[in-house]
Amino acid sequence: MSIFLDMRTDVFMLLLSMSIKSGSVAAAERDSRLRQALVHLRAELAPLDRVFLAREPIMRASVYELHTKCGKPSCRCAEGVELHSCMVISWTARGRKRLRSISKDKLTELVALTQRYQRFRKARARFVEVHAKMLAIIDKLEAARRKEP
Repeated sequence: MSIFLDMRTDVFMLLLSMSIKSGSVAAAERDSRLRQALVHLRAELAPLDRVFLAREPIMRASVYELHTKCGKPSCRCAEGVELHSCMVISWTARGRKRLRSISKDKLTELVALTQRYQRFRKARARFVEVHAKMLAIIDKLEAARRKEP
């Protein structure tokens, strides 16, 4: 649903800027469209609040499956066809990448923690985009309403 809102907003913003540039819209209608766009963008912020206000913990890390060779010459992995695999968690601490294998009983918990972090970061990025668009509209509204002394 978020992608649909993003596309809808982007199309709306494109049409709005095209109509303003072409000069085909009267000043009052232009200002009305700018205010509508502002209201529409503000409505996009509501779903992001749920992500920011959630109380569940998050973890800045990645969980993935690591495939390795063990080093034994007679092992099945020596030919590189069938490697050993284990689930690991990767994070950065003091500028260095850390890697630790995960037991099966902690896997679901760690995956949920990292997914919530990724969702949080995506929501933050969208928040910044929406606010940048809102500021651009507010600047246009200010310029349209400003009277010279």
